[in-house]
Amino acid sequence: MKRGTLLRVALGTVLLALVLRPAWFAWVFAPFAPEGGPIIYERASLLSLSLSHLGLVALASTAATLVAVTLAILVTRPAGAAFLPLSRTITNMGQTFPPVAVLALAVPSLGFGSGPTLVALFLYGLLPIFENAITGLSTLPPATMEAARGIGLSRRQRLVRVELPLALPVILTGIRLSVVIALGTATIGSTVAARTLGEVIIAGLLTNNTAYVLQGGLIVGLFAVLIYDAMVQVEAFLFRRLGGQPSETSE
Repeated sequence: MKRGTLLRVALGTVLLALVLRPAWFAWVFAPFAPEGGPIIYERASLLSLSLSHLGLVALASTAATLVAVTLAILVTRPAGAAFLPLSRTITNMGQTFPPVAVLALAVPSLGFGSGPTLVALFLYGLLPIFENAITGLSTLPPATMEAARGIGLSRRQRLVRVELPLALPVILTGIRLSVVIALGTATIGSTVAARTLGEVIIAGLLTNNTAYVLQGGLIVGLFAVLIYDAMVQVEAFLFRRLGGQPSETSE
């Protein structure tokens, strides 16, 4: 078994144990807990918090991908090129406003819970996907595009069969970056009563219990590392199936 595979299995095993059997790690976090205070977070199931956290990230990232890639396709067509500055302004909004500010603005209209968190994650995830999709779609080999036109492919056929597959490595890089950002950013959703792993971290900060903070942070960090690596492996698999070469980030 390769070293990389062994490391993935080890990290995955640790993550599962942290989520399903956190009491096993009491000896690790004990030095960071207040004297006589609780060591392991038990106010809510870490499994349910993890699933809710991942669900929010998946939903927001899927929506951001659909919107960002669609916008990129539109502004890289001759008829939509004039809307590129406006599209950039829209996708930059999420990066301009801190997620905490987005939450504060969304709560009055959406209420407490998952709604404001989804809005914040969606807006924050648009920019990397959009910019990478723009780059991928606007730097296609001219000879390949000319050949596609030469064999009689329609615009739609060129987009689906040639442009998107060629731009896929750059687009996937943006999606990976967006997902990892969302995994970390989702923790602040607990400040507006969304069920995320941020609940563990915030509880630690409020009670001065560093053990809670480390526990929540470690779980989020392991999720980010393993999900990022899994996306790299999926990308490499897709390129092998398509007979192409993976991008540098997936090697």
